[in-house]
Amino acid sequence: MLRVKNLTKVYDDGTVALKDVSFEVPDGEFVAVIGLSGSGKSTLLRCINRLIDPTEGEIWWNDTQLSHITGEELRRARRRIGMIFQHFNLVERSTVLTNVLSGRLGYVNPLASILNRFPQEDIERAHANLNRVGIDNKADNRADELSGGQRQRVGIARALMQEPEMILADEPVASLDPALAHSIMRYLLEINQEDSITVLCSLHFLDLVQQYSTRAIALNAGQLVFDGTPEEIDDDKFVEIYGREAERIG
Repeated sequence: MLRVKNLTKVYDDGTVALKDVSFEVPDGEFVAVIGLSGSGKSTLLRCINRLIDPTEGEIWWNDTQLSHITGEELRRARRRIGMIFQHFNLVERSTVLTNVLSGRLGYVNPLASILNRFPQEDIERAHANLNRVGIDNKADNRADELSGGQRQRVGIARALMQEPEMILADEPVASLDPALAHSIMRYLLEINQEDSITVLCSLHFLDLVQQYSTRAIALNAGQLVFDGTPEEIDDDKFVEIYGREAERIG
């Protein structure tokens, strides 16, 4: 169970990115986080895994208070929270296999990881995860040789290397065309359903939200304005989330 309680994030320049946001996510849900650009979606996900620190409020994951732990305790918690990024966040000059193995950094000796010396078991797991997303044949290619869709599949395989209990996907399909976007979303849905991994995925388009998520939470100017099923987003709620000038797609 993920519990976010009265979460607020104010950046150093005074920007209020999140304001008093509260919600709970039971294990195994696929939750879409929706809203306009700048609504606070990325800030929310980055607060949950502590890439940035919240200003106020609490984030609980089971019995661990993610919002307040540091050091080794935070490192252990992050092992089980996979992160997928809009712009892939790969080491472009490294091979696909090396990028995927970086998902084990929270488990292996730091010196061994610097020297790129991973246990054979991890190497086999990396190949299995690449095979799962259909690109094991690219294991020896450099990351900068891949298409955008292939790079995002590397990102998914890397997240799976953490053996996560939860995956946070920050606009994972925003850089992809519609066909590739559906392909990536299908992989995330498969992981959610087959592995019982909780997924929080920030998205723009309602057609993706309705097709893949079981629940949606919406932010507007950093505040929670909707929490329910995608089917409950009627025209009035759509305007509240996106504004009157937005065009409904899906």
